[in-house]
Amino acid sequence: MQVSLETTSGLERRMTIVVPAEQVESKVMERLKETAKRVRIDGFRPGKVPLSVVKRRYGKATRHEVVGDVMQASFVEAIQEKSLNPAGMPSVEPTKMEPGEDFEFVATFEVYPAIELASLADIKIEKPVAEVTEADLDKMLENLREQNKVWQETDREAANGDQVTIDFMGKVGGEAFDGGSAENHDLELGSGRMIPGFEDQLTGVKAGEEKTIQVTFPEDYQAEELAGKAADFDITVKKVSESILPELNDEFFVKFGVTEGGFDKFREEVKKNMERELRHAIKTKVKNQAMDALLEVNQVDVPKALTDGEIDRLREQAVQQFGGGQQIDPKNLPAELFTEQAEKRVALGLLVGELVKTNNIEVDEAKVKETIEDVASAYQEPEQVVNWYYNNEQQLNEVRSLVLEDQVVDTILKEAEVTEVKCGYEEAIKPAQAKDEKAEEPEANTDDGAEEA
Repeated sequence: MQVSLETTSGLERRMTIVVPAEQVESKVMERLKETAKRVRIDGFRPGKVPLSVVKRRYGKATRHEVVGDVMQASFVEAIQEKSLNPAGMPSVEPTKMEPGEDFEFVATFEVYPAIELASLADIKIEKPVAEVTEADLDKMLENLREQNKVWQETDREAANGDQVTIDFMGKVGGEAFDGGSAENHDLELGSGRMIPGFEDQLTGVKAGEEKTIQVTFPEDYQAEELAGKAADFDITVKKVSESILPELNDEFFVKFGVTEGGFDKFREEVKKNMERELRHAIKTKVKNQAMDALLEVNQVDVPKALTDGEIDRLREQAVQQFGGGQQIDPKNLPAELFTEQAEKRVALGLLVGELVKTNNIEVDEAKVKETIEDVASAYQEPEQVVNWYYNNEQQLNEVRSLVLEDQVVDTILKEAEVTEVKCGYEEAIKPAQAKDEKAEEPEANTDDGAEEA
């Protein structure tokens, strides 16, 4: 077998492989002889069909099968001979395959990039340092009460924080527009769900009142035909309701799994959950910084084959996330939507893999156990959760992968320049903002045309 190799561009390689004719012909004859033993042809006894008859009837198909097997086996042998590591399947094209002549084919493929990791000492990371204070805990308890409030109808005028149930019809230039009307719509005043000025004009209304308000859609409103335009909304107030916060009593505590111990036990459990959330938030922020920095200090050529595979995975995740199910073919989603994220994921995977190899990092099973127990501690019956993980190989492997990533981060932190930054609990748990995102808070997404986009 003769093998010639050329670099066409970047990571792409073009390999020409020539297989001697006698090697192909001998395999074709072997396959035809095997066929002759088992084939049934009218006029001949089983196993007694002349080879010439078998060759005439099955020769072309047999040669096609053999050529496929030869290409596969020869390609594997060739990449081993040239010490290549293909990234993805090759594109194979036969160039010479006439009977009696040497068989020649060309395989085009990408290889994994050679990676030389930059010094981890060049990486700078800010690690948040925070704790759960009594004030943080008190605020969380009030938040939990707020989240479990109930609405009670009242005869008084609506105030900020009340809920009004309304019918409304929106018009622009005297014409109703799509999405601009609703019936029995519950709206908490001061929630900021509606376009600016809408909620403010409903303070002071009472049940049974009818009112027309004027608002102007923001210039950047999602529906371009409404952006920047003035609108009138005819509103009928069905009812006004005030919020009733639940008492911090045993009935309330049971909702959160605290069946005994009263207020002190409930407060203790809430604090434990806050501390767990704080640890995870800080860990995530540090990990994201470490991974982003690893990408910044290392330039990696990304194989297109791996990127394409990652794009397909991201497409499937997107369809599952938005509930498309069988109704949406993931491949119909434009690849451009996922290319940048896919390239980043692949590059990071290659770098992490190289870091694992060069530092001989192996999964620490003790940390796997510790991670599972930490997750399980948030449930009422932790032992059942732990057993579930250890009896579910796929979930267990996912935890092992996460632990391996944590060990990679630990390796980076040992050499990186880490600065501790003190901050409050709320700042620490707030997700880090992407570098390319604007500093402004995004506007809320809602369903109705009157609501902010």
